[in-house]
Amino acid sequence: MESTLGAGIVIAEALQNQLAWLENVWLWITFLGDPKILFLFYFPAAYYASRRVGIAVLWISLITEWLNLIFKWFLFGDRPFWWVHESGYYSQAPAQVHQFPSSCETGPGSPSGHCMITGAALWPIMTALSSQVATRARSRWVRVMPSLAYCTFLLAVGLSRIFILAHFPHQVLAGLITGAVLGWLMTPRVPMERELSFYGLTALALMLGTSLIYWTLFTLGLDLSCRLTSGGDRVATQRRQMSFNSIKPG
Repeated sequence: MESTLGAGIVIAEALQNQLAWLENVWLWITFLGDPKILFLFYFPAAYYASRRVGIAVLWISLITEWLNLIFKWFLFGDRPFWWVHESGYYSQAPAQVHQFPSSCETGPGSPSGHCMITGAALWPIMTALSSQVATRARSRWVRVMPSLAYCTFLLAVGLSRIFILAHFPHQVLAGLITGAVLGWLMTPRVPMERELSFYGLTALALMLGTSLIYWTLFTLGLDLSCRLTSGGDRVATQRRQMSFNSIKPG
């Protein structure tokens, strides 16, 4: 696993060195791929265009957000920004990497939430656009444009997360695959005409399920709110106070 993480740092360093001139573009893309934007922009826009698609985007966003949290609790996954120092990697192979405001995320990193949640939630938009284009266009290339745009955007989001040291490549890949699969599975099964009590009970079940899993893991010695290891020697708040003189600020 250490070799995989080391290779991820090499890839991030190559991206930062070779595509440094696209820094502002990467930061903008990672902003557009933030799950919060799903609720602030993508959902309202989709709902305005089609009530059915809008509800699908909202429902899938909520469920996938919950699943991503649970996955991260079980899979953990280091963040490149922290791992470089904590693992001693820098002392063995000094890496010329830059930090950004979004690099300092302290939660578990696997799988990437930007890729998984956004990828799943945008799936109903992509399929709706594909259906519309298919009925109006004869050209095969025009018909595949929604799918191509979907894949291109998510690939760019994934690269942006690697660029800013928020995720390792394998975490991004896991998020992309999981998001696409969840989007494909959930889009045809979105509850459309259900009573309000159904959504209330679903929200309650998710909340109770989250609490149960959290306290179960906490009882086993995992303090997920502070990212403690079983030995309790790594606290996120302490990690923010580490010296990063060997990492250049972006």
